[in-house]
Order: sequence, then C-alpha cells, then structure tokens
Amino acid sequence: MPLFFTISGMFATGAFQRPWRVVARSRVAKFLYLYVLWDCVHTALLALVPGFDTASAGSPAEFIEQLTISPPNLWYLYALALYFTVARALRRVPKPVMLGAALILSAVVAAGYVPIEANRGSLLQNLLFFLAGLYFRPYVERLADTTGPRRAVLITAGYGVAVLALLATGAQRFPGAWPAVCVVATLFGVSAGPLVASVRGLGDGLAWLGRRTLPIYVIHMPVLALLHKALIGPLSRVGALGQYAFVFVYPAVMTALIVALCLLAESLLLKARATWLFELPGRRIK
Repeated sequence: MPLFFTISGMFATGAFQRPWRVVARSRVAKFLYLYVLWDCVHTALLALVPGFDTASAGSPAEFIEQLTISPPNLWYLYALALYFTVARALRRVPKPVMLGAALILSAVVAAGYVPIEANRGSLLQNLLFFLAGLYFRPYVERLADTTGPRRAVLITAGYGVAVLALLATGAQRFPGAWPAVCVVATLFGVSAGPLVASVRGLGDGLAWLGRRTLPIYVIHMPVLALLHKALIGPLSRVGALGQYAFVFVYPAVMTALIVALCLLAESLLLKARATWLFELPGRRIK
C-alpha cells in the first residue's frame, strides 16, 4: 500500500493548489460517496456469508464504527479523501513538519502503541507515503525515468535484504522499522514498474487493467465471499492429493476469475445506466 499511496499523492499534486470549490467534489466528496455507498453494498452482501473472514458490520453501531474510525476493506477510498483533506487544510505547515509528524504517527502505530481495529492501522500508517508522493513527485518521476536494469537489481536486492533482516530480527515492532522497510519497498516499486511496463504486450495489458481498478476494487470482496461459499463444500470433498495440487493453481485461477467477474459486473451495471455506482452524481465544477 505505501507504493499505491505514493502514486496517489503524485496524482493529487495538480489539485493540491486549486480552490476548494473546484477540488472538494473530485478529491473528497467523490471518494467519501463511493466509500459509504459500497460499504452499504458490502455489508448487505457479506451478511449472506457470515463465516467469511473479513471485516463486516453486524450491527448499526459496528457499521458507524466502520464508516468512521475502523474502516473495512474499502478503506483506501476513505484514506484518499482523508489524506487530501488533511494535506490541503494544512498546506501552510512546512513540509518537513508534516512529513515528520506523519513519520512519527506511522512509526508509533506500526510499533503497536496505538490500538488497531480492522484497517485503522493502515489508515494511520500510510499518510506518510501520500505526503511523500504529493511533495516529491518530480524526484519520484526522475527515479522512475532514469532507473535501468542495473539500478533496479540493486534496489531489489536492497529490498530483499531489508525484508529478511526485519523477519530475522523480529524487529517489526521496533519504532521506525516498518516505515523504513516500506520506503525501500516503494523505491523498489517505482524502479521496477517502468521496466515491467516496457515489456512488450505485458505493459499494455497492465495499463489496460490499471485503468479499470476502481470497479475491481469495490466489487471483488463480495464476489470472493460468494465464490468461497459456493466452492468450499465441493473443494473440501476433493482428496488430499487433489487439494495439494489445487493449492498451486487456485490463487491464480481465482484472481483471474474474480477480475473477469468484476469487469463483467461493471459492464452490465453501466449498460443498465447505474453510473452512480462508480461516479458521484451531479454536475462537475470546472
């Protein structure tokens, strides 16, 4: 998620200096609307699969808690609205102060000093990376543009060493360890991404998929839960050998199937003129 939020911060740079009346709809209201709307959809559909292991409200009080302080699977939408609001409202605060405060918050939460429910920890930890993308977009773009295979290999090796060191020492709860490793992970993603995108055929396919991530993101969890409910019985009756063999193909097959079903659902919903499921209704302010 640090890489996603770094990129999200980069995308927000153009809107950051524009008036509130122009950006409040596209950068705040839109994401909050989609967050509340799809949280309602998820709550209704996940109630059909009570044993599925994911955050889901079981009462009105839990639903309100999810919408506010303990966001569920859709927390990325909530974070985008919240992060932009915080950054925009505090834009006169010096950048080092903002980054320092976000770093301390991230380190304290990752170290376990703040009680965590659902995705609250991720919400608090990743403000740092949104601000980094927002403030340092030219430097991130320069890194992506100038990184060749040799530098990418070195950064990849550094990322691997950092992860292994974190696991070997058990330092996940050491203050500052998680943000440090996430910085290296983000550098790895920024460096490797353009090289992967340059692969003929693969890059175009990933770009096509990347432009359709919103419907996949908001639809995939109920689809996964319902597929789980439908398949758990038949798969549990498969012999041990079959289950072991299926372990190697199940993640890839399910991922491809869920993505296809999400895009199919989006297509059918748009044909039914249910655009309000993916976009804030009303007139845009230019």
